[in-house]
Amino acid sequence: MSDVKSNRPLSPHLSIYKFRPTMAMSIVHRITGGALYFGTILIVWWLIAAASGEAAFETASWFFGSFIGILILMGYSWALFHHALGGIRHFIWDTGHGLSKETSTKFAQMTLVGSLGLTAILWLGIWIF
Repeated sequence: MSDVKSNRPLSPHLSIYKFRPTMAMSIVHRITGGALYFGTILIVWWLIAAASGEAAFETASWFFGSFIGILILMGYSWALFHHALGGIRHFIWDTGHGLSKETSTKFAQMTLVGSLGLTAILWLGIWIF
């Protein structure tokens, strides 16, 4: 009787995979999706405060105008841009394009650079105007 287990394929272990930008962007895409839930709760708070009266709106405005509030808003805008660009990247893949290792790596890099660039442009525009 032969050993059946010796003929079965083995699951690959993490140690044989080379960490690639596409893997990192996949992880970050999931994290930014979760961060968007938190940020959306803050936007809802701001909208409810605006509808609730002057005192509630001043409290929300004070929070969003504080150093911590601005950092949270900057992070939220980066997460929004990053998640949107990641979604576009996945849409392109769904059409069957950009699936080669080199192209998918460039897409991952462009997602990161694009999200950081769009965030910087947005916040420079906010501070200038």
